[in-house]
Amino acid sequence: MTDKLTKIGTWLFPLSFLLYVGLHFGNAAMGAAFVPGWIPFPLFWNYFTGVCILAYIVSCLIGKYDKLATLLMALYVFLMIFLVHIPRAAESKNDMLNIFRNMMVVGALLVYARFAAKDKRVVN
Repeated sequence: MTDKLTKIGTWLFPLSFLLYVGLHFGNAAMGAAFVPGWIPFPLFWNYFTGVCILAYIVSCLIGKYDKLATLLMALYVFLMIFLVHIPRAAESKNDMLNIFRNMMVVGALLVYARFAAKDKRVVN
């Protein structure tokens, strides 16, 4: 019973990232506003990260390159802490919360990569 219940998490966890795909494509201007001013083409980076998040989800659901995709997703979320949320945290309480939320997400992604990812061809 417990095995079946926890197996749901291998689907539920990556599917929860659909929220971010919706945010990147549903309100692109808001997503682009998170791109630091020193990085050119913020709208491009918004759509690019939306596509990358979608690729992560698909990779996990089909079980191909899911460990690599999860590690890359963890790197992306970790970079968001330093590139976006820490610089903005002095002015925004939401960004302070986002730092801690993103740290939890990085931890969860690393646990997923270690224990739930099926395809270990690229990364052991």
